[in-house]
Amino acid sequence: MTNLETLIERFQNKDEKAFEELHNMYSDSVYGIILKIVKNKDVASELTQDVFLKVWNNATNYSSKKGRFFTWVLNIARNSAIDYTRSKFSKKSLKNISADKFANKFISYSDSEATTNTIGLDKIVDNLEPKVRNILNLLYFEGFTQKEISEEYNIPLGTIKSRKRNGLSQLKAIFI
Repeated sequence: MTNLETLIERFQNKDEKAFEELHNMYSDSVYGIILKIVKNKDVASELTQDVFLKVWNNATNYSSKKGRFFTWVLNIARNSAIDYTRSKFSKKSLKNISADKFANKFISYSDSEATTNTIGLDKIVDNLEPKVRNILNLLYFEGFTQKEISEEYNIPLGTIKSRKRNGLSQLKAIFI
């Protein structure tokens, strides 16, 4: 059993020291993924803490047979950020933003790019074909659904699904 597997097992048995170690290992990455989606540092910080509470409370649901622990945590983070952006609270706060600020919110990526770059995703994703990279960005970092991308960009749903599958296959090949 590797050190990480032992650490995860301790975590699943509610060892607070293991929680601290895993939090230190993954909090920057979780924050980066959330910030990329919600584009608000305060909200990203709050959601990061919420994610770790969810992970702690659902630790027994993790199984190494289904994938890596890091991937499981990032999926929880991504889903939490997307849920936030789709929530009534988020939509109400967006209604109160002037058109200029709203445009700048989506045009200015400097903070999220810097955070994403610190976890090394930018260099890896830059190797993907632009069409595939754009689809993955919209799906995983902007919170769009496949159907929303299809309708917004007038691309057939099957094409969206194919690009997603191809992109994920390419990324999987890089990581394995």
